[in-house]
Amino acid sequence: MKRKILLPTDFSDNAWNAIVYALKLFKHEYCTFYFLNSTFVQISTLSQFSNKILKSIEQDALKGLMELEKLVETTDANSNHEFQIILSRDNLIDAVKKAVKEQEIDLVVMGTKGASGAKEVFFGSNTIHLVNNLKQCPVLIIPETCEFTRPLQIGFPTDYNRFYSNKELKGIKQLADLYDARIRIMHINEEEKLTDIQEYNLTKLKYYLNSYTCEFHWLPKYDDKTTEINDFIKEYDISILAMVNYAHSFIERITHEPVIKKLGFHIRIPFLVIPE
Repeated sequence: MKRKILLPTDFSDNAWNAIVYALKLFKHEYCTFYFLNSTFVQISTLSQFSNKILKSIEQDALKGLMELEKLVETTDANSNHEFQIILSRDNLIDAVKKAVKEQEIDLVVMGTKGASGAKEVFFGSNTIHLVNNLKQCPVLIIPETCEFTRPLQIGFPTDYNRFYSNKELKGIKQLADLYDARIRIMHINEEEKLTDIQEYNLTKLKYYLNSYTCEFHWLPKYDDKTTEINDFIKEYDISILAMVNYAHSFIERITHEPVIKKLGFHIRIPFLVIPE
């Protein structure tokens, strides 16, 4: 079965880095990669542009996409891979959502460059909006300094308070299948023992992952959860961190709280965000 991977690009270095990572990650898989660029212009600035200028912007973007496709076809040289381009006038979020629906995309791979704003310590603003609005498929976020290494260890933090469906776990399973990766489930001991609900959710998680190599880790509670996750990544050489984005989840905290700047969540490995 051929995978369909969407690669939004603004032709920046971090977007190119995400493309390179995706090509290497799916080196042995049959894939169609879609390069998407948005030429959306804010309504407030639209009056400043003539139709001629707007047309020129679109022509430059189309030229950039075609050159990118040609460059990738030359450098990738992989018979398993096909490439298509998508030029959209919609804003990035709407353009991605439309492409995911129309092309039946399995995964969005996006580069990110952290900024200094409160919500942009780890994610860039475009990434923030995307993970909070895209519900149809997972997003794999690639930090700008990240280089590809075979993902042999996948980290999955959970408090067991939420039931994960098999559909939500599909993205983690597919990543694990690529290189026979070990899935390390991380639980922070915030209680002396699990509740009945937590026990049930743990049992179901083990059931859904029973055909995969898994290890369940019980870690002491830190004052700072982000420090704990970062220490876990280092200790077990985690290649990709995966989380489900749901109400009151850790992802929601780091993308909505005004105190995010204090969290220090400077992850340097790919981050798989799975919509609930």
